[in-house]
Amino acid sequence: MSNQTTSVNAVEVRNVYKNYNEVEALQDLSLDFPKGELTSLLGPSGCGKSTLLRLIAGLEDVTGGQIHIDGKDSTQLAPAKRKLAMVFQSYALYPHMSVRNNIAFPLKMAKLGRDKINSKVTAAAEVLNLTDYLERPSLERFDRLDSTQCNNLW
Repeated sequence: MSNQTTSVNAVEVRNVYKNYNEVEALQDLSLDFPKGELTSLLGPSGCGKSTLLRLIAGLEDVTGGQIHIDGKDSTQLAPAKRKLAMVFQSYALYPHMSVRNNIAFPLKMAKLGRDKINSKVTAAAEVLNLTDYLERPSLERFDRLDSTQCNNLW
């Protein structure tokens, strides 16, 4: 049996749940994003808009439910294989830091160990295709990064 279906929707979210430990961020969410249509997610801070986008992009694991992209069950598909991108309103990058240090900053604030930080930064850079840019010394050099790479870094 194939996991490919015929669909008029570019993205279908079916009964998706996302939990962070005891916190239920999304509960039984189902949405369709029609092909060729512009869809906006609106809601107050903390309602799950960014969480949903990260799930669709594959940057976080779905706790339950399915996400179909172009009719294919993509719930377990690696982010790079989904051929999607996210655009944020602000890059929120630290201009005096390298790409590596921008990625590592929240991990340092969470007081993770150096080895753990290095492995997480390396893994994130590989998933987001930023490995070749990790040592860029500052945002003055980010003019050589395209908008997708800057958004991935954010």
